[in-house]
Parts: sequence; structure tokens; C-alpha cells
Amino acid sequence: MNLILMGLPGAGKGTQAEKIVAKYGIPHISTGDMFRAAIKNGTELGLRAKAFMDEGNLVPDEVTIGIVRERLSKDDCENGFLLDGFPRTTAQASALEDILADLGRQLDHVLYVEVPKEDLFKRLTGRWICPDCGATYHELYNPPKVAGKCDKDGSELIQREDDKPETVGKRLEVNMEQTQPLVDFYEDKGYLRSLNGNKDINEVFEDIDGILKGSNQ
Repeated sequence: MNLILMGLPGAGKGTQAEKIVAKYGIPHISTGDMFRAAIKNGTELGLRAKAFMDEGNLVPDEVTIGIVRERLSKDDCENGFLLDGFPRTTAQASALEDILADLGRQLDHVLYVEVPKEDLFKRLTGRWICPDCGATYHELYNPPKVAGKCDKDGSELIQREDDKPETVGKRLEVNMEQTQPLVDFYEDKGYLRSLNGNKDINEVFEDIDGILKGSNQ
């Protein structure tokens, strides 16, 4: 089963990836993991990627696509894979189709976990941490007993820069701009399966499972 998992930050993609991999026994392949493995193994493409990353530059498409090709050719992908974080552009999506065609395979589904922007904003900006013990809280899902104070040591809770409203707002905007062309691309191809991510985690997985079971029959 050859899958792509998509979703904006805060949509719960990581949780669903774990559940899919656990049930279906296919490797979860993220861009970061691929880069790290290629660099660790000292492959030619890995070393090229490292050179760009060390200089703080984006890794060019040709290198990224080459690393994806190498990874999908490995034995553990023989029965399928779950791609996460690739493709990021329609050019990469087209390149992925070429890679799969060369391997005599094709995508089964592109799973898109959808959550309204305002709900993602609440999820992402609600996180607070204790600077002393590292305990994590969330205003909605795991609030401290006393607002703004750590349950364990009473320290004043702080918010990471990444979780501040202005940072989250920009991050969501950028991701939405990147994601929509891919959504349109895969919808046109007939691969897109949109899921309501505003449900309980287990209910979202039941919906995913229903799609995957259907394609296995």
C-alpha cells in the first residue's frame, strides 16, 4: 500500500502516521529521516544534501528527489510505504510519479487530514511549558490546576517562540499556500482522500482504516 499523508501543522498527522504504520506494517518515511539516513550512510546524495544544509540552504529538488528514489527502492518498501513531508510541491509530486512508474508501482491514496484554520490556531497556540521541569500543558486539552503555574513546582509557565500567536499565524499561512496546489494536484489525479481531523484521534483513524481496508479488498 503506497500512501502519502498530508495535513497542516497541528492536524494530528504524526499520531495518525504511528497508527497506520503499527497496523499495516509499512515504513513511515519522513523527509528528515531520509536526509539523516543518507548523510549517516555517507551516500553521494547524502553528502550533497549535507553540504547544502551545513550552509543553511534548502536542499535542491534534484538531490531531494534522488534521496527519495533511493529510499523507495529499499526492500522494506516492497509492500508499501507512508510518505510524510514529501512531496512539498507539484514539481516534486510529478517527480514522485516518475519514480514510482520506474519502480513499476503507483500511489494508492493521498490521505489529507483537514482541520479548520481557527482550530489549528487554538491547538498550536495553547501549549505552555515549565522552564524548570519541562512539563507541558495545553490551555484546552491539559490545563494546569492554577492558570499560568506548573502543577509540579509552581514555576511560571512560558510559551516557546514557535507557539506564539504571531509565529503560528505566519506558519499556518505559509503551509496553506504550499499545501493547496498539492491538494488540487492529487484531487485531479483521483488519489485525494480528505478526512475530518476535528474528531477524536481514534475516530479519525477509524475513517483512515476504512479507506485502507477498502483498497485491500
